[in-house]
Amino acid sequence: MREPLAADMFDELCPSSLNPIRFGDKWAAFIIRCLEHGPRRFSELRVPLSRVTPKVLTQSLRSLERDGLVKRTVYAEATPHVEYELTPLGRSMLQPIAVACAWTEEHWDELLNARESYDDATRLDRAG
Repeated sequence: MREPLAADMFDELCPSSLNPIRFGDKWAAFIIRCLEHGPRRFSELRVPLSRVTPKVLTQSLRSLERDGLVKRTVYAEATPHVEYELTPLGRSMLQPIAVACAWTEEHWDELLNARESYDDATRLDRAG
């Protein structure tokens, strides 16, 4: 039996909405990280990705499958189920995602300050 995914496996840094480097859609990097240690069922992915609606998670998985990053396998057993796993191409994304996470961590304060300055300036423009 494989180790379950932790509900809190994503700290605030990695992957993060603050990270300006995008891999696919908003959730692609999160999904890739969830599949890093082997195949997972949809319900297993929902645990750490609880902020993602089932519809959006399905769309993201289909997009990753279409791009050749994720393989979807249907098991027609007594209890049918589907599993998702990284393809070799998908595995090759793990290193760039790790680099992007490290960059975000290194520049965290600068990113927060830039966003705060932008939001303050935008707020003043609207008020003035």
